[in-house]
Amino acid sequence: MLVLQGLAPIVSPNTRVLILGSFPGVRSLQLQQYYAHPQNQFWKLLQAIWPASPRETSLDSYEKRSKWLLEHGLGVWDVYASCEREGSLDTAIRHAVPNDIAALHLPQLAAIAHNGGESFKHARHTRTLGLPVYQLPSTSPANASWTFERKLAAWREVMERHGLV
Repeated sequence: MLVLQGLAPIVSPNTRVLILGSFPGVRSLQLQQYYAHPQNQFWKLLQAIWPASPRETSLDSYEKRSKWLLEHGLGVWDVYASCEREGSLDTAIRHAVPNDIAALHLPQLAAIAHNGGESFKHARHTRTLGLPVYQLPSTSPANASWTFERKLAAWREVMERHGLV
């Protein structure tokens, strides 16, 4: 099986909350964009939290959306740097190599929020950074047990708690 490589982090020295997914899905790897699958609710949730947001979903808008995240103090990365996996499901991840989150050196980082259960399995490691750590409901289309409204409330609460709203 082929070893897949993850994406570079979207962070800046002003990042206050770091969202950690597990590993990019097939579509995200193809496009080299976080949360690129059209059914993933990541961008829709953030647009609901920050209504004055870029609503474009074209390929060239990814750079704009990434800058928009950074302007709001949000960073994005994954817990895994590489893994073997067929398809996009977290349950198919094998031989994962973790990212070195501590090496990011984000001076204003106030919290880490794990996007989903697979990412949250690494909370014991992220807690060693001495920051609040949250488990957010996954934005993946595979997480159909949570309504959009429930996900939005959970995501908004973390953003509010750390002054991003």
